[in-house]
Amino acid sequence: MTSTSHPRDLRTELESLTTEAFRPELADIDRLPTLDIARLMNGEDATVAGAVAERLPQIAAAIDAVAERMARGGRLVYAGAGTAGRLGILDASECPPTFNTDPSRVVGLIAGGPDAVVTSVEGAEDSRDLARADLESLDLTPDDTVVGISASGRTPYAIGAVEHARARGCLTIGLACNPGSPLAAAADRGIEIVVGPELLTGSTRLKSGTAQKLVLNMLSTITMIRLGKTYGNLMVDVRASNDKLRARSHRIVALATGAADEDIERALTATDGEVKHAILTLLADVDGPTAARLLEESGGHLRAALTAAG
Repeated sequence: MTSTSHPRDLRTELESLTTEAFRPELADIDRLPTLDIARLMNGEDATVAGAVAERLPQIAAAIDAVAERMARGGRLVYAGAGTAGRLGILDASECPPTFNTDPSRVVGLIAGGPDAVVTSVEGAEDSRDLARADLESLDLTPDDTVVGISASGRTPYAIGAVEHARARGCLTIGLACNPGSPLAAAADRGIEIVVGPELLTGSTRLKSGTAQKLVLNMLSTITMIRLGKTYGNLMVDVRASNDKLRARSHRIVALATGAADEDIERALTATDGEVKHAILTLLADVDGPTAARLLEESGGHLRAALTAAG
């Protein structure tokens, strides 16, 4: 159902939010020299990582729960409005090129649909029904995770997404930037990064947006590490499909194995450009088909495949 809050009630609610608080000490910021404003803004940004650090145990627990489900074939779905929705789409869109994931495995939903990525869609964020409709199209299963993202923690679209997903047995995560938020309360796991009032009153694309991006980076990156998409800190789950990626793939294999250039080229050719397979052929001294079998049997985890190869 669409929110029907009275404007006066909504104003009162916003005034109670940390992210909406007015800072009188910054009331003359527009009169300051540009360098001073930049220093103030930079100082504000420097506090965000500390706010994230306070929630690392909750973030880590959420990641383990996400990875467990994704290992069974589940998906990671982000849902938000405005800046929060755009950040979810950004994180989701970067997973295929970084980790060679199918685009359907990490999905970003924004209130109002694709047009809302670049323009404001009137009223979209106020609709729980819109969130339900967007998620219905995904045919959710209990192995999926839905992350509602909202700086205020009260956006109906994000809350509606979490409520709908939870009713279908999905893992739900509520990522907000205010304490005691309805979004965190609606989710199985709440992550509230309290960054405090913004430099510009209520402009939550600033510290709040930065905090959300840091957490989303962790959710996707560490989940992919847990799924075996890396070997150490190397992105080994890539395929050399163009000149740039071929050069990067060669370098990754070199860093992982220390092999000679000609041996690396032979290994990549023998494995159809699959970096993980090429590394295994070099380190375990096996052929391409054997490397493919070992990796399949190990669920794609290179370290486990190396152990199995003896």
